[in-house]
Amino acid sequence: MIIRRNLPRIIIADDHTLLRAPDPAEIESVLGAADGTVRMVTLAPELPGSDAAIRRFLDAGVVVAVGHTDATYEQTRRAVDLGATVGTHLFNAMPPLDHRVPGPALALLADPRVTVEIIADGVHVHPAVVHAVIQAVGPDRVAVVTDATAAAGCGDGAFQLGTMAIEVQSGVARVRGTSTIAGSTATMDRLFRTVAGFGADDAALAAAVQTTSATPAGALGLDSVGALRPGYDADLVVLDRDLRVSAVMVHGDWRVQATSGAGG
Repeated sequence: MIIRRNLPRIIIADDHTLLRAPDPAEIESVLGAADGTVRMVTLAPELPGSDAAIRRFLDAGVVVAVGHTDATYEQTRRAVDLGATVGTHLFNAMPPLDHRVPGPALALLADPRVTVEIIADGVHVHPAVVHAVIQAVGPDRVAVVTDATAAAGCGDGAFQLGTMAIEVQSGVARVRGTSTIAGSTATMDRLFRTVAGFGADDAALAAAVQTTSATPAGALGLDSVGALRPGYDADLVVLDRDLRVSAVMVHGDWRVQATSGAGG
């Protein structure tokens, strides 16, 4: 079970030794200690106790996601019917899509109630697959995520991911001494450019905006971010013609701004 707190989200456990079946007492302890700040949890619906865990988290106003799982197609559908509404890291840390054993990926994609996260860093999922998913279900159901770690935006070298030592080579983070991908080094502007590059028209640019802002906000049930509307938080990222970050506003305050002035 993986727990995420509000924004920015915190991944409590990517180390498989820290993952375990849902436990009612532990869930109550987490909900009590968090005092309403837990926004989303990711769980594997094939584990014993997952049905009760889904119900309890939903009762507490927590969004439930399916991920890091070996669930079958049927088990995933049951979790969605119980109220799970997000697929964590589609295609990653789950069985691959198979024409005889469709697994969780198809169950998540096929249900209009589900928002699917997809790591569009070009490493976790091939860009052509990212494009195909957006075309298949629409940008209003796809949340592009970085899966970024402390290595994001840094060069190659040694880093730490929880208890695991990781090594970044050519921008790809792996568990040291293995071929296992360990999170991402990507930043959101890079992913935005990837999605915007799927077409030469305004539709691709609109999809990039939707999948990196409005869709994730909607999936988390946030009602004051993700769009430019009266009463919403004044959190803005301004991009130049090359879709590079030129200015950042946080709660109405310009934190980063190009020398030429990007506020106009």
